[in-house]
Amino acid sequence: MANLKIVEKKQELVEEITTKFRESQTSVVVDYRGLSVAELTTLRKQLRDEGIEFKVYKNSMSRRAAEAAEVAEINDTLVGPTAIAFSNNDVVAPARILNDFAKTNENLEIKGGIIEGKVATLEQIKELADLPNYEGMVSMLLSVLQAPIRNFAYVTKAIAEQKEEQGA
Repeated sequence: MANLKIVEKKQELVEEITTKFRESQTSVVVDYRGLSVAELTTLRKQLRDEGIEFKVYKNSMSRRAAEAAEVAEINDTLVGPTAIAFSNNDVVAPARILNDFAKTNENLEIKGGIIEGKVATLEQIKELADLPNYEGMVSMLLSVLQAPIRNFAYVTKAIAEQKEEQGA
């Protein structure tokens, strides 16, 4: 009877991880070996502040979930002490936060991840980390949209000044 409950709990856990893999915009797999409790607490807080869930699961459970979520290529990274950061809202944030943290804490190693349902390499995660966040992208877009209006205003002003000079 006890074995049946254990199997049920494991199945529930695999289903939970499968759902996270499927519903997350980005999932980043890291090796946290060598990080102190204080460092891990700092990292968890940075991730939580951005709405990112940071979980440690048994690799065997994560591998089963990856297969169920049809992202089994990630299984190569699910070895050793592994934690996974799941983000449902921001594609860039987990990669950016983990990459920045890894720059100052060499014990944190990004191993790979899943970006919008596709398995990503370490290089792709690092490229993603270099992108601006949502607010940064909106700011860039607004700058691009404002440029033609600003240029139009300059041209209109120049024409008005030119006509004033000719009329004077």
